[in-house]
Amino acid sequence: MSTDVLIGDGESRLVPHPLRAAVLGEVHARPFTPLQTPSRVVHFAFDTSGQRGHDDRAQLEAFCQERGLPPPSSDKHHRLTFGSTVLRWEQHSEFTTYTWEMRADPGAVPFYPDAATLAAPMRLLPQPGPLLVAIDLHLLAEDPPRTTPENLFDRASLAVAENSDGAALYATDFQPSPSGFIRILVIDRGMAPERAGALVQRVLEVETYRTLALLGLPEAQRLLPSISASEARLAEVTEQMRLGGDLANNQKLLDELTSLAAEVEAGAATSLFRFGASRAYEEIVTQRLQTIGERKVGGLPTWSSFLARRMKPALRTCITTEERQSNLSQKLARAANLLRTRVDVELEHQNQELLKSMNARTRLQIRLQATVEGLSTAAITYYVVGLYSYLVKGVQDAGLLPVDPSIAVAVFVPFAAAAIWWMVRSIRKRHIGKEG
Repeated sequence: MSTDVLIGDGESRLVPHPLRAAVLGEVHARPFTPLQTPSRVVHFAFDTSGQRGHDDRAQLEAFCQERGLPPPSSDKHHRLTFGSTVLRWEQHSEFTTYTWEMRADPGAVPFYPDAATLAAPMRLLPQPGPLLVAIDLHLLAEDPPRTTPENLFDRASLAVAENSDGAALYATDFQPSPSGFIRILVIDRGMAPERAGALVQRVLEVETYRTLALLGLPEAQRLLPSISASEARLAEVTEQMRLGGDLANNQKLLDELTSLAAEVEAGAATSLFRFGASRAYEEIVTQRLQTIGERKVGGLPTWSSFLARRMKPALRTCITTEERQSNLSQKLARAANLLRTRVDVELEHQNQELLKSMNARTRLQIRLQATVEGLSTAAITYYVVGLYSYLVKGVQDAGLLPVDPSIAVAVFVPFAAAAIWWMVRSIRKRHIGKEG
């Protein structure tokens, strides 16, 4: 499909945005197709998330080439005709649907023959992924009592409704048949083929998205025990924090809180998509039912009321689980921050004590240095005085000393001691000044 826009004489084109074709095509994705009454529709939905989606499309293209059929022209939907049977293929973000539309006998018994025999053409294609949805839908003209829903479904779980103007009635009990199909009856009270096709597609989408929405429940049930255990352990850790403890015990508790937080975040990361998808699918189900415009039939529940009673609690469990995960994550973060602050304070206190001991050792070293300085002055003075005495004796022997040598040495000692003390102190101050 060309998305260029011609201007002027038709030779000039405006360059389109790279996403223009995708945006325009999305409006026409999965179009409604006319459906004649009576008809039988067998609908499958398969999990094709990840690489399975690419493989499924390649397998469909190979299937078409082998039989000389046109390959898919769109990335999301394709329609193939096999005589009186039509295959409608649609690919979604995480699943793919195969819908087989077949003409039915006007006087046929509803849901006979069994859908398993009608679905035999599905074996011509490789299964694209795990099966999620299997629906057997019968579109018939109203013909009581042959088409009376109470005679075809389990009354305990029967849901029946009319569309907005009463031109159609649709019913199901949401229970799988012996062959595994969810049976849906649509009674035509005078709809045009286009409207019948639209109604059938919306009803199929309701059951498909209902199933996909409930995929979040097993995930929530899987996570609940670990969330409860983490909440209980968090309460124990916070109680131990309240009682206080030494640095080693607080560090141990901090490691445990970090491990709990990592476990909770890992569970939240794995369930984030599933819970978000469940909410989105539930909104689609609600929107489809609102579009149909349900009207109550007799004393039987409508699809909306039945699903609200059976489906809402499961989705509420998913929402509650997600909220518990978020709250638990925040509580773990607060507890870890509080404990980390306590550990930091204790480490700071230890550092202060270490600095005090270092200051005490420094003062002791200064005292020792002063003592050594005094001893060094005395020792150096002793050696200098000794050398001076030899000099005085030599001068005396030469007859050049007018006084007694002992007196000369005694007079020299204080001057020598003072000079040496001043010199040692000057050297020490000079070295300290350089270090500073």
